[in-house]
Amino acid sequence: MNEDDQSPQLTEDEKKLFEDLMPEDLAEIMDAGVNRRHFLKLMTLTGGGMLAWQSAVAEQVLTRPLAPTPPVTFNPETIENGVNVALKINGAPQKVTVDSRMTLLDTLREKLDLTGSKKGCDHGQCGACTVILDGRRVLSCLTLAASCEGKSVKTIEGIAQGNQLHPVQTAFIKHDGFQCGFCTPGQICSAVALLDEAKNGDASYVTEDLRKKSGPATLSKEEIRERMSGNICRCGAYPNIVAAIQEVHSGKAVEQNWLLV
Repeated sequence: MNEDDQSPQLTEDEKKLFEDLMPEDLAEIMDAGVNRRHFLKLMTLTGGGMLAWQSAVAEQVLTRPLAPTPPVTFNPETIENGVNVALKINGAPQKVTVDSRMTLLDTLREKLDLTGSKKGCDHGQCGACTVILDGRRVLSCLTLAASCEGKSVKTIEGIAQGNQLHPVQTAFIKHDGFQCGFCTPGQICSAVALLDEAKNGDASYVTEDLRKKSGPATLSKEEIRERMSGNICRCGAYPNIVAAIQEVHSGKAVEQNWLLV
């Protein structure tokens, strides 16, 4: 009696596996007297072959040169419900043809290549897309480009004057008012417009007397927090942002006091 004849017979689970893998050959395999030793050898060889085949396929896929991404082009003739919009972007006149349903954010990013304004929630809840429209901050993801005819738009790309940073930008850097930086363009645009609102004496929810308008508003920490509440910073740099805005508003250095418990 040879060694293979002494090997235990296949279990029901092993027979079931044979049946699943080779249903048409099951009867022939059983008649040949396949035992567990034969079964393990066969599965080892089969598994090695499958692994080699998968590795070869993976190598072909990973080493295949990537086709260059075709540039996004817009043909005015193919734009559905197209409208012509003339406006100013960061002081420069622009004429664009857009779908009447296209938002200002998508127009800036996709047609004018101004990608500083970020698309975060796309529902007007995070403030990452904030731009300044005719001196007022707006959420560009909720603003139709067609509604901006004849208006002036300032994005984060137009805040600085050449190589000269805006005081808000300088203060953000000084106070580390950003971490990942995704929300920063919207934060800075909102802060710049906020300072102009304060100069005009515009009220906020925390203004004590809404009927009294006696010149520029004084921006306390509470005022800044309220006026910037529409801009979310998921990194949690809120104290730094408030300090940066307060310093620009007051013209005095602001030192942050940290209480570590």
